[in-house]
Amino acid sequence: MPPKVVAVAAGEAHTLALTGDGEVYAWGRGTFGRLGTGREDDELVPTALAPAVAADGRPRPRFVAVAAGAYHSLALDAMKVRSGHGATTFDLGSETLEEEAQSTHARTSLKLSSVKAGGMMSFAIDNLGALWMWGNCPQQTDAGEFCIASSSVPLPVWDFHGHTVVKVACGNEHVVAAVSAGETYTGGDLVCYAWGNNNHGQLGLGDKESRSRPVPISAFSEGSSWEVYEIACGACHTAVLTNKKSFDQDLESRCWTFGLGDNGQLGHGTTATICSPQPVDGLPTGSFLISLDCGLFHTTVVSSDGEVWCWGMERGLGLCPDASFSGVDAGDALYPIRVQSPETNGFKFLGPVQVACGAAHTVLVAGDGYRMWSWGRGRSGVLGRGQTADSYIPCVVMWPPLDDDFQEIHEDRAEASSSRVNNRTRTDLEQKLSAASEELQFLRSKLTLMERYANILHISIFRKPLDERTLPRSLQESPVFDIRKEFENILDAADTDELNRLEIFYRSMLSGVKDKLLKRRVQEMVQQCIVSLSAGRQAPQGQ
Repeated sequence: MPPKVVAVAAGEAHTLALTGDGEVYAWGRGTFGRLGTGREDDELVPTALAPAVAADGRPRPRFVAVAAGAYHSLALDAMKVRSGHGATTFDLGSETLEEEAQSTHARTSLKLSSVKAGGMMSFAIDNLGALWMWGNCPQQTDAGEFCIASSSVPLPVWDFHGHTVVKVACGNEHVVAAVSAGETYTGGDLVCYAWGNNNHGQLGLGDKESRSRPVPISAFSEGSSWEVYEIACGACHTAVLTNKKSFDQDLESRCWTFGLGDNGQLGHGTTATICSPQPVDGLPTGSFLISLDCGLFHTTVVSSDGEVWCWGMERGLGLCPDASFSGVDAGDALYPIRVQSPETNGFKFLGPVQVACGAAHTVLVAGDGYRMWSWGRGRSGVLGRGQTADSYIPCVVMWPPLDDDFQEIHEDRAEASSSRVNNRTRTDLEQKLSAASEELQFLRSKLTLMERYANILHISIFRKPLDERTLPRSLQESPVFDIRKEFENILDAADTDELNRLEIFYRSMLSGVKDKLLKRRVQEMVQQCIVSLSAGRQAPQGQ
């Protein structure tokens, strides 16, 4: 089975892919060491990162997240975040944090949970929900004015103290963060904050005044009827994915954009700059959008059923093949355009997972993680197909890369041919290889079908895509989902996030039951189950 891609990130002219077994592959422009291969050469196909060794000589832990800025990359392992221009390692046990811990007489083990990069700056969220930033970041001068200042060490963003930062995105000089309304994140309570350069209205605050400190975006505040679940930033524009907070209504996913619109990257049919969030009306209302990203001057979204929509800068992306590039026709896509899928001869990619946008290229992870597509400018091999030519339609990334086993097979075949091995033996071997390949393809198709079904089912219940890292414990320990055991696990762990999600599912289910007697019976059954579980937890304490 080839390695499964679980995350992808795109920089100015390079791409990163993270596999489920913790390996990182990179391709595209290699200057400044951004690919992490130990050299500055361009790579035309996915190439594994140079192995890193810890100070005590042990192999490094597996990677769990990746991010790409314009000219640098981040890879998060189990303990640290590695940043290159090369292979710098940042430890976030800063003196500031140690002083805070000592002042509260607490000894807290700090680890990172996610990383993000954009332009010339980097961000990280730790396991306590705090946000850290370094690089060329928006800051405040001693006089209280906005400025872009450089920091070579991670700095905490104290404005969110007492809250949990869940997501962060950054453009060239602006930042957007999704933060819990309360102290902890309980699902569906995110508030959007923005700060930084606002010369094009990319903060979504209704004006063009830059901010040195985070300010809530009123359209996505705690009182808004829309729930934010994904954010992305281009060079000078921002995009947000939301759905309705009310579970009494049909599932409705919506994309909002604001900021610079010169190349149509806002998708509103004009090149006007917009300072407040506006919905992109050209997208289908019945689809659930699972992934979003912004390039330098373009935007891409992906739906759960495999439709990919792009808009913005044309040159190099092939969005408007009939553009004349004369007079006022710049060839930009002012409205969302559906990208055609070569594998289905239609407009749906099978098993969509995630999309990532670089300066002028786009990468889509599909096939439930076992296939990647790319299109746009191909300079430096950033499309990962073994050449530097542009592609105006999605082309297959060379994945999986040839590993040692495949190389040995090719070498064995060449040696067998040169030494005139018995034709019958070679034929038998080829037949076995062919049969094994067919069986592998059959199993892979079945796995893909089941993963798609599980993802659709998870979205319909929990209203967010399935994440393997948050599978129910009972399902990890058994092939059967034991709902009673899962209730026991949740109560034992006192996991508020899971309890809230189950409550939302329960209320949504009840709202769909029209028969009053049946609804009352369901309520009684759930109540009996909760009482029984509570009694089971209290019994050992009384013995």
